[in-house]
Parts: sequence; structure tokens; C-alpha cells
Amino acid sequence: MTYTSALLLGLLQGITEFLPVSSSGHLSVIQNIFHLNTAEEGHMLFDVLLHLGTLVSVCVVYWSDITLMIREFFGMIGEMRNPSRKPDRADIPARRLILLLIIATLPLVAVLPINGLVESLYYNTTFIGVIFILTGFMLYVSDKMKRGSKTEKNMTLRDALLVGLCQCVAVIPGLSRSGTTITAGLAVGLDRPFAVKFAFLMSIPAVIGANIISLVKAFIDGADFSLMPVYLVGMAAAAVSGIVAIGLVKFITNSGRFGSFAYYCWTVGIATIILSLIF
Repeated sequence: MTYTSALLLGLLQGITEFLPVSSSGHLSVIQNIFHLNTAEEGHMLFDVLLHLGTLVSVCVVYWSDITLMIREFFGMIGEMRNPSRKPDRADIPARRLILLLIIATLPLVAVLPINGLVESLYYNTTFIGVIFILTGFMLYVSDKMKRGSKTEKNMTLRDALLVGLCQCVAVIPGLSRSGTTITAGLAVGLDRPFAVKFAFLMSIPAVIGANIISLVKAFIDGADFSLMPVYLVGMAAAAVSGIVAIGLVKFITNSGRFGSFAYYCWTVGIATIILSLIF
């Protein structure tokens, strides 16, 4: 792997991880059709670092929310040890957000038994092309939904569970995780800015869990640490491009043009199917 390929893959990971166009689908197409080295070809550690880069993006953009939730989490632990201590009512939304994120993350456990099946789909580019097209229809419909008003103050546990279940489905390559969870949030009546924030905050435990599993595999398979400088270039590119992508998604979703990504997904899907048949 060269610095150039690491840079390009890092930029691609950061942009497609947060834009509703499926990072896994794009990386699969690049690997299987254009034969550009990726994690599945001996660079598992690189794959971990790319996802770590996108995790850094979320932490930078939502740093104030994350630090507030961490503070309130330890505050709740302190209140369990000292029941006489009462929480400030201003802290309640942050505490509800913690609970909502936990509920939304729990369904991911159901994916673990079928992880091998999901990974096998990464090599079926015709299937991924079809999923790209379906993602486009999902994004197109999202703009037609009635604007909601729910935030962490009045979002229900049922809403969180439904969005979490949709995140489980989004492990299918070609189906955008951010696009699926944001659309699901809009469908249950979330306020548009909050739907974006909730979707991206949901990605933190999901990425951490996936990275732990991948990191264990990388060490078992034998990670090539001699390429670490190259890998770090990709990680930095993923972090920077991820921050830009999150800002773009926030702007486009708030302006009610989230469905504009549908045309891109349709184009990529059709192109992927055609290239799969040719090569």
C-alpha cells in the first residue's frame, strides 16, 4: 500500500461514512472491481484506523454533547451511591439522551451471529449495486416526510429502538448507515437537526465495538506495523474529510434536501451493476 492509495482510501472512508452513500459499498466496489488494496487484502489494521479516524470526526463535531453525557453518566453513578442527591432538571435531557443511545445500540448484538454472512456480501458487487439503488429510493422518500419536532426531551424509547433496528439492517454493504438511521429518525418524528445528531452519536458505540472485533482479528492474522506511517496518513484523511462530510450532511438535511443524494446512489448503483457484469 502506498501513501497515495492510503490517502485516497482515507478520504473516501471519511466522506462516504457520513454522507448517505455507504462507505462499505464504495470500498467493496473499489476492491472487487478496481483491485485497489483494502483491509480484506491484508490491511485489517488499516481498516481499523480508518474507522478510528471517522470516530475522531464525530467526537470533534459533537464534543460538547459527548462531554456533557460523560459528566452526567458519572453524575448518575454518584447519585446511586448517594440517593439524597437530586439531579438538576437542566441535566435531564442529557441523561435521557444517554438512555436513548443505549436502547438504540442494543439491537446490534443481534448482528454478531450473522457477521460472517454479512462479510460474504462484500464480494457480491451486483448485489451491492442493487442495494445502492434501494438506498437512493429510501433517501428520496425521506424528503417527503412530514417535519417532526421530537428531541432528546420527548423522543420515546420505542423511537430509539426502531432507529436502532434500522441501524442493524444498515450493516448490509451498499446500504448507508447514516442515511438509514437519519431517515428512520425522520420517520419517527425527530426534529431534523436532532435526527442527524442522534444518528451520528449512535455511530460511536457501533464503531468502537466493530473496531475491537477487527483489532483482535488484525493481531491474530498478524498486523504489518511497518506500514503504520502509511496507515496514519489514511486515518488523518478520514478524520478531516469526515468532519467536512458531517457539516455537509447537517446543512443539507436542515435545508430539506437530503433526498438529493438519491440521484448519486442511483447512478452509482447502475454503474456498479454494469461494471460487475462486464468484469
